[in-house]
Amino acid sequence: MHKLTSYTATLQESMQTWRHDIHRHPELAFEEQRTADKVAELLTGFGLEVHRSIGKTGVVAVLKKGNSERAIGLRADMDALKILEQNKFEHRSRNEGKMHACGHDGHTAMLLGAARYLASEGEFDGSAIFIFQPAEEHGEGARAMIEDGLFERFPVESVFAIHNFPSLATGKFAIRAGSIMAAEDNFEITINGIGCHAAMPHLGKDPIVIGSEIVTAMQSLVSRSLDPMDNAVVSFTEFLTDGTTNVVPGQVILKGDTRSLTTAVQEHIESTMERIVSGICAAHGASYEFSYRRNFVPTVNTPAEAEIAAAVARDVVGANNVVGDSRPVMTSEDFGYMLQARPGAYLLLGNGEEGVGGCSLHNPNYDFNDDILSIGADFWVALVESQLSAG
Repeated sequence: MHKLTSYTATLQESMQTWRHDIHRHPELAFEEQRTADKVAELLTGFGLEVHRSIGKTGVVAVLKKGNSERAIGLRADMDALKILEQNKFEHRSRNEGKMHACGHDGHTAMLLGAARYLASEGEFDGSAIFIFQPAEEHGEGARAMIEDGLFERFPVESVFAIHNFPSLATGKFAIRAGSIMAAEDNFEITINGIGCHAAMPHLGKDPIVIGSEIVTAMQSLVSRSLDPMDNAVVSFTEFLTDGTTNVVPGQVILKGDTRSLTTAVQEHIESTMERIVSGICAAHGASYEFSYRRNFVPTVNTPAEAEIAAAVARDVVGANNVVGDSRPVMTSEDFGYMLQARPGAYLLLGNGEEGVGGCSLHNPNYDFNDDILSIGADFWVALVESQLSAG
């Protein structure tokens, strides 16, 4: 699958060593101090100009060659998840309750490998900007770096990112123009009824009945109020009360999660949800509180950059191993904020269909597939050399 001449094959062992070290020492959002130290130390050793504390624990490194003022941004994420790892291999997490269960250790390692190769042997004219981002998992890191002046200090023409993807064959790439990842929003609905004895429900206003009606009504939000061509998911994930066996509660709290692929659908979901809640509560004579938090925007690839990324991927692994119009995924990624600020593209790189590589993300038995380190690093090298061509 991989092309005969790999740029970074000789760095495979180094990348694997870096990844295993990062995997052993996972750090949560905005706590990635050890990881940032390691990244900065390696980049400095490669000869790059390194900048620290951008977006709290973010690291940015600049590699400039030639005289061109053109620049391209390459982004990897560094944070881990609050998960107790179940793997038994030697490089398992040493920080109990924290785990690289999404492969950010691998994303960081392969971008480091590309930086090392490009610094010593890369042939291009312009600047490669290596962005090592904190706090992706909760949708805060990209915004923090942008608010810290990321693109003013490092003005790139475009920005790209790769995420490993279990269930896609090892080393295959998938990409599409337009929305490739969904927005994620969280909502909370508090229903204030009147509690009473369970034997005398006529003396109260039962918020459980009201809440159940709201949950049922919301099932039609996607199926009957959205265009069938617009993808969306509305999930209630918590139903909390202050009642007990023989007491009708006075309050119910409903919490949940929504996913959508466009900001227009985001806005529709938010306004329609509150209208439904307001109407049902009014019908029962109850009051309510409604909050809706937008955690992630959709990750939307610009068409020109999506085609650039697909063409580079075809050069690296062959046309048969690149899905150029893949289906969007309803999980979320805060790289979407960077794509709101600059043109660019987000690619999926197959982690494998079976075994460890096929284990789903955010699973205590997941591990990044080391076999794709050089493939990802080769993609980064090919992207920089093609877009900042010395010719």
